[in-house]
Amino acid sequence: MDQEAVVMDIIVNAGEARSLCYEALAAARQQHYPLAREHLQQAKACLNRAHLTQTQLIEADQGEGKIKMTLVMVHAQDHLMTTILAHELVAEMVTMYENMAADRG
Repeated sequence: MDQEAVVMDIIVNAGEARSLCYEALAAARQQHYPLAREHLQQAKACLNRAHLTQTQLIEADQGEGKIKMTLVMVHAQDHLMTTILAHELVAEMVTMYENMAADRG
């Protein structure tokens, strides 16, 4: 397993997901809810790819410290976790925007 490639895969997919989350939020602010939902779905697909890579890394390590922990690995994990949180929060915010628009009628 090429650790550098694994780390970059996590960072690239998490970064793409984060960008899509903020595009979704911008679309929701402009009341383009279908576009916002589409961006969130695309972000989720990127997160799923990053999470699969992370899972493969965890499986390869088997909890035995087989995988060398580096600062860039920690960065990749942090990037993924904060992007998962951003996705969850943006999804809630899109729903809030939709509900507020429906209430205004």
